Amino acid sequence: MRTIKKVGFVIKPHAPNIEKVLKQLIFFFQKNHIECVLEKFAANKIKQKKGVRRLDVPGKVDMVMVLGGDGTLLSIAHLAARSGVPVLGVNMGSLGFLTEVPLDEMFLTLQEYLKGNDSIVSHRQMLEVTHQEKSFLCLNDIVINKGALARMISCEIRINQKKVAAPRLDGIIISTPTGSTAYSLSTGGPIIQPHIPAMIICPICPHTLTFRPMVISSESEVMIKVLSGGEKAYLTLDGQRGNLVKRNQEIKIKSSNFALSLISSPERNYFDLVQEKLGWGLIKH
Repeated sequence: MRTIKKVGFVIKPHAPNIEKVLKQLIFFFQKNHIECVLEKFAANKIKQKKGVRRLDVPGKVDMVMVLGGDGTLLSIAHLAARSGVPVLGVNMGSLGFLTEVPLDEMFLTLQEYLKGNDSIVSHRQMLEVTHQEKSFLCLNDIVINKGALARMISCEIRINQKKVAAPRLDGIIISTPTGSTAYSLSTGGPIIQPHIPAMIICPICPHTLTFRPMVISSESEVMIKVLSGGEKAYLTLDGQRGNLVKRNQEIKIKSSNFALSLISSPERNYFDLVQEKLGWGLIKH
């Protein structure tokens, strides 16, 4: 049996049936003598007064339960990775590539994990992003794009100090394999299995049509330098956090030494998930 003393809860407050599911899980963990640590949104749902800040949850527990969608999971993924605690995401009605465990497989997945089944734990590559001498972690992607005005931005792209391109475009995405089914996919990027050590560089509406998505080694270091003058550019991390990027500022991206341990259902594999979420109907003979 795996030793879990405390489990944390992070939720999407307006998800359907969230209160019912939350109470069921708390009952399950208490029955197994595991203490429950609730973020404030979760505590409010069941009228408890001891909720903690969402940002503090991963540092106080041995695993994190996310009830909601991928945005909810992404909001704490970087913190869970730094703390070295696994995350189990329960899909509460959204697309859910990260919060992939459906409600009817929730307790089966928990039981398998608590029994010590490591085959359902996937270690997901994170990106380390440095901008203005500050470092950040991302699970899915970083995006550099233009502001509200309909003007393209210019940037310089270097890989391992080698200048690769200086395109004009609406933006650029640097993605992990986990993030290959997110924003990168909608811009024509490839789908990559999460365990493959790679990064994807995906342009958003490039002025040069021959500048296509690239898959590079995860051992590479990518540097993006914004060359535009009057146009504002923005750096967005996992669609959750962001900064203004000024002219001639550099953003450095490389694989992090941290990884996120993501708990998956024992009832499906990665290709089952892709088929289900992207609607790839298979012909039955």
